[in-house]
Amino acid sequence: MEAQEIIAYIQNSVKKTPVKVYVKGKLDTIDWEKFPGKAFISGEAGVLFGNWKPVETFLQEQGEDIEDLVVENDCNLSGVPLLDTKKLQARIEPGAIIREKVEVQPNAIIMMGAVINIGAVIGEGTMIDMNAVVGGRGIIGKNCHLGAGAVVAGVVEPASATPVIIEDNVLIGANAVILEGVRVGEGSVVAAGAIVTEDVPAGVVVAGTPARVIKTIDDQTRSKTGLVDALRQLNEE
Repeated sequence: MEAQEIIAYIQNSVKKTPVKVYVKGKLDTIDWEKFPGKAFISGEAGVLFGNWKPVETFLQEQGEDIEDLVVENDCNLSGVPLLDTKKLQARIEPGAIIREKVEVQPNAIIMMGAVINIGAVIGEGTMIDMNAVVGGRGIIGKNCHLGAGAVVAGVVEPASATPVIIEDNVLIGANAVILEGVRVGEGSVVAAGAIVTEDVPAGVVVAGTPARVIKTIDDQTRSKTGLVDALRQLNEE
Protein backbone atom coordinates (compact mmCIF):
# COMPACT_ATOMS: atom_id res chain seq x y z
CA MET A 1 0.00 0.00 0.00
CA GLU A 2 1.09 3.55 -0.70
CA ALA A 3 1.35 5.88 2.28
CA GLN A 4 -1.47 8.10 1.05
CA GLU A 5 -3.77 5.06 0.79
CA ILE A 6 -3.07 4.19 4.42
CA ILE A 7 -3.51 7.78 5.56
CA ALA A 8 -6.86 8.04 3.77
CA TYR A 9 -7.97 4.69 5.17
CA ILE A 10 -7.20 5.73 8.75
CA GLN A 11 -8.62 9.23 8.29
CA ASN A 12 -11.94 7.93 6.97
CA SER A 13 -12.32 4.93 9.24
CA VAL A 14 -14.91 5.04 12.01
CA LYS A 15 -12.92 5.06 15.23
CA LYS A 16 -14.21 2.38 17.58
CA THR A 17 -13.71 1.08 21.09
CA PRO A 18 -14.74 -2.59 20.93
CA VAL A 19 -15.90 -3.92 24.28
CA LYS A 20 -16.98 -7.13 25.93
CA VAL A 21 -19.44 -6.52 28.75
CA TYR A 22 -20.57 -8.99 31.40
CA VAL A 23 -23.97 -8.00 32.76
CA LYS A 24 -26.38 -9.25 35.36
CA GLY A 25 -29.80 -8.09 36.49
CA LYS A 26 -33.41 -8.24 35.39
CA LEU A 27 -32.37 -9.00 31.85
CA ASP A 28 -35.65 -10.58 30.76
CA THR A 29 -37.31 -7.15 30.98
CA ILE A 30 -34.96 -5.63 28.38
CA ASP A 31 -35.66 -5.56 24.63
CA TRP A 32 -32.37 -7.00 23.39
CA GLU A 33 -33.40 -6.68 19.75
CA LYS A 34 -32.60 -2.98 20.13
CA PHE A 35 -29.11 -3.65 21.49
CA PRO A 36 -26.43 -2.05 19.21
CA GLY A 37 -24.25 -5.13 18.98
CA LYS A 38 -24.36 -8.81 19.91
CA ALA A 39 -26.10 -9.94 23.09
CA PHE A 40 -25.88 -13.42 24.57
CA ILE A 41 -28.35 -13.58 27.44
CA SER A 42 -29.19 -16.50 29.72
CA GLY A 43 -31.51 -15.83 32.62
CA GLU A 44 -30.14 -13.05 34.83
CA ALA A 45 -26.67 -12.91 33.25
CA GLY A 46 -25.23 -12.30 29.82
CA VAL A 47 -22.31 -11.21 27.68
CA LEU A 48 -22.45 -8.29 25.26
CA PHE A 49 -20.21 -7.30 22.35
CA GLY A 50 -20.19 -3.94 20.62
CA ASN A 51 -18.74 -0.45 20.31
CA TRP A 52 -18.55 1.23 23.71
CA LYS A 53 -20.30 4.54 23.06
CA PRO A 54 -23.64 3.12 21.82
CA VAL A 55 -23.36 0.17 24.22
CA GLU A 56 -22.88 2.55 27.16
CA THR A 57 -25.89 4.63 26.08
CA PHE A 58 -28.09 1.53 25.79
CA LEU A 59 -27.07 0.23 29.21
CA GLN A 60 -27.67 3.59 30.88
CA GLU A 61 -31.19 3.63 29.42
CA GLN A 62 -31.99 0.35 31.19
CA GLY A 63 -31.70 1.97 34.62
CA GLU A 64 -31.92 -0.38 37.60
CA ASP A 65 -32.60 -3.42 35.40
CA ILE A 66 -28.82 -3.66 35.03
CA GLU A 67 -27.63 -4.51 38.54
CA ASP A 68 -23.93 -4.90 37.78
CA LEU A 69 -21.52 -5.04 34.86
CA VAL A 70 -17.86 -5.48 34.03
CA VAL A 71 -16.37 -3.97 30.86
CA GLU A 72 -13.32 -5.38 29.05
CA ASN A 73 -11.53 -3.52 26.25
CA ASP A 74 -8.02 -3.55 24.81
CA CYS A 75 -8.05 -0.36 22.74
CA ASN A 76 -9.74 3.05 22.55
CA LEU A 77 -11.02 4.80 19.43
CA SER A 78 -9.01 2.52 17.19
CA GLY A 79 -8.92 3.43 13.52
CA VAL A 80 -7.44 0.13 12.32
CA PRO A 81 -8.96 -3.17 13.47
CA LEU A 82 -6.95 -6.34 13.75
CA LEU A 83 -6.64 -8.62 10.75
CA ASP A 84 -9.02 -11.58 10.62
CA THR A 85 -6.44 -14.36 10.51
CA LYS A 86 -8.77 -17.37 10.41
CA LYS A 87 -8.59 -17.77 6.63
CA LEU A 88 -4.82 -17.36 6.35
CA GLN A 89 -2.73 -20.34 5.31
CA ALA A 90 -0.15 -19.32 7.86
CA ARG A 91 0.74 -20.17 11.46
CA ILE A 92 -0.20 -17.35 13.81
CA GLU A 93 0.77 -17.97 17.42
CA PRO A 94 -1.01 -16.49 20.49
CA GLY A 95 -0.24 -12.88 21.31
CA ALA A 96 0.75 -11.81 17.80
CA ILE A 97 -0.75 -8.46 16.79
CA ILE A 98 -1.48 -8.07 13.08
CA ARG A 99 -3.42 -5.05 11.89
CA GLU A 100 -5.81 -4.96 8.97
CA LYS A 101 -4.42 -4.31 5.48
CA VAL A 102 -1.43 -6.58 6.17
CA GLU A 103 -0.65 -9.28 3.60
CA VAL A 104 0.48 -12.58 5.09
CA GLN A 105 1.42 -15.10 2.42
CA PRO A 106 1.10 -18.91 2.71
CA ASN A 107 3.25 -20.87 5.16
CA ALA A 108 4.44 -17.77 6.97
CA ILE A 109 4.93 -18.03 10.74
CA ILE A 110 4.12 -15.20 13.12
CA MET A 111 5.36 -15.93 16.64
CA MET A 112 4.18 -14.78 20.07
CA GLY A 113 4.32 -11.05 20.70
CA ALA A 114 5.19 -10.09 17.13
CA VAL A 115 3.65 -6.82 15.91
CA ILE A 116 2.90 -6.18 12.24
CA ASN A 117 1.55 -2.79 11.27
CA ILE A 118 -0.78 -1.70 8.49
CA GLY A 119 0.41 -2.06 4.91
CA ALA A 120 3.16 -4.58 5.66
CA VAL A 121 3.77 -7.68 3.53
CA ILE A 122 5.07 -10.96 4.98
CA GLY A 123 6.36 -13.27 2.28
CA GLU A 124 5.70 -16.96 1.80
CA GLY A 125 7.54 -19.18 4.27
CA THR A 126 8.90 -16.25 6.30
CA MET A 127 9.10 -16.39 10.10
CA ILE A 128 8.56 -13.28 12.22
CA ASP A 129 9.98 -14.32 15.57
CA MET A 130 8.93 -13.41 19.11
CA ASN A 131 8.49 -9.71 19.87
CA ALA A 132 9.75 -8.64 16.45
CA VAL A 133 8.19 -5.55 14.89
CA VAL A 134 7.40 -4.97 11.23
CA GLY A 135 6.42 -1.33 10.88
CA GLY A 136 3.92 0.17 8.48
CA ARG A 137 4.52 -0.72 4.80
CA GLY A 138 7.51 -2.91 5.65
CA ILE A 139 8.02 -5.56 2.95
CA ILE A 140 9.56 -8.90 3.95
CA GLY A 141 10.32 -11.33 1.13
CA LYS A 142 9.99 -15.10 0.91
CA ASN A 143 11.77 -17.59 3.18
CA CYS A 144 13.18 -14.94 5.50
CA HIS A 145 13.68 -15.02 9.26
CA LEU A 146 13.22 -11.87 11.34
CA GLY A 147 14.83 -12.67 14.68
CA ALA A 148 13.35 -12.13 18.13
CA GLY A 149 13.09 -8.46 19.07
CA ALA A 150 14.23 -7.24 15.65
CA VAL A 151 12.67 -4.06 14.24
CA VAL A 152 11.84 -3.17 10.65
CA ALA A 153 11.09 0.55 10.75
CA GLY A 154 7.69 1.71 9.59
CA VAL A 155 7.07 4.62 7.25
CA VAL A 156 3.40 5.57 7.23
CA GLU A 157 4.55 9.12 7.88
CA PRO A 158 6.07 11.16 6.46
CA ALA A 159 4.17 10.01 3.39
CA SER A 160 7.20 10.63 1.17
CA ALA A 161 9.37 8.12 3.05
CA THR A 162 10.51 4.92 1.34
CA PRO A 163 9.54 1.65 3.05
CA VAL A 164 12.01 -0.99 4.18
CA ILE A 165 12.36 -3.85 1.71
CA ILE A 166 13.83 -7.18 2.78
CA GLU A 167 14.42 -9.38 -0.26
CA ASP A 168 14.03 -13.18 -0.32
CA ASN A 169 16.07 -15.61 1.79
CA VAL A 170 17.36 -13.00 4.24
CA LEU A 171 18.15 -13.79 7.88
CA ILE A 172 17.99 -10.91 10.36
CA GLY A 173 19.39 -11.61 13.81
CA ALA A 174 17.77 -10.92 17.15
CA ASN A 175 17.39 -7.26 18.16
CA ALA A 176 18.70 -5.94 14.84
CA VAL A 177 17.16 -2.69 13.57
CA ILE A 178 16.55 -1.91 9.90
CA LEU A 179 15.95 1.82 9.44
CA GLU A 180 13.51 3.41 7.01
CA GLY A 181 14.29 3.30 3.30
CA VAL A 182 16.81 0.46 3.58
CA ARG A 183 16.82 -2.47 1.17
CA VAL A 184 18.48 -5.72 2.26
CA GLY A 185 19.59 -7.78 -0.72
CA GLU A 186 18.64 -11.38 -1.40
CA GLY A 187 20.31 -14.05 0.67
CA SER A 188 22.11 -11.68 3.03
CA VAL A 189 22.52 -12.02 6.80
CA VAL A 190 22.16 -9.18 9.31
CA ALA A 191 23.95 -10.00 12.54
CA ALA A 192 22.18 -9.80 15.91
CA GLY A 193 22.06 -6.30 17.33
CA ALA A 194 23.14 -4.61 14.11
CA ILE A 195 21.69 -1.23 13.16
CA VAL A 196 21.31 -1.05 9.39
CA THR A 197 21.28 2.52 8.09
CA GLU A 198 22.02 1.95 4.39
CA ASP A 199 21.29 -0.62 1.69
CA VAL A 200 22.82 -4.09 2.04
CA PRO A 201 24.03 -5.90 -1.12
CA ALA A 202 22.89 -9.42 -1.91
CA GLY A 203 24.83 -12.36 -0.50
CA VAL A 204 26.77 -10.69 2.31
CA VAL A 205 26.93 -10.60 6.10
CA VAL A 206 26.63 -7.23 7.84
CA ALA A 207 27.25 -6.46 11.50
CA GLY A 208 27.83 -3.54 13.86
CA THR A 209 26.35 -0.14 14.61
CA PRO A 210 26.09 1.16 12.00
CA ALA A 211 26.18 -2.13 10.10
CA ARG A 212 29.02 -2.79 7.67
CA VAL A 213 29.78 -5.69 5.34
CA ILE A 214 32.12 -8.12 7.11
CA LYS A 215 32.13 -11.04 4.67
CA THR A 216 30.39 -12.63 1.73
CA ILE A 217 28.12 -15.61 2.24
CA ASP A 218 30.01 -18.90 2.08
CA ASP A 219 29.13 -22.55 2.71
CA GLN A 220 29.92 -22.25 6.40
CA THR A 221 27.58 -19.29 6.77
CA ARG A 222 24.82 -21.10 4.87
CA SER A 223 25.15 -24.13 7.17
CA LYS A 224 24.60 -21.90 10.21
CA THR A 225 21.74 -19.80 8.85
CA GLY A 226 19.60 -22.27 6.90
CA LEU A 227 15.87 -22.32 7.58
CA VAL A 228 14.02 -25.44 8.73
CA ASP A 229 11.24 -26.40 6.32
CA ALA A 230 9.59 -28.62 8.93
CA LEU A 231 8.63 -25.54 10.96
CA ARG A 232 6.64 -24.23 8.02
CA GLN A 233 4.45 -27.27 7.47
CA LEU A 234 0.77 -26.78 8.26
CA ASN A 235 -0.90 -30.02 9.33
CA GLU A 236 -4.50 -29.01 9.90
CA GLU A 237 -7.25 -31.15 11.34
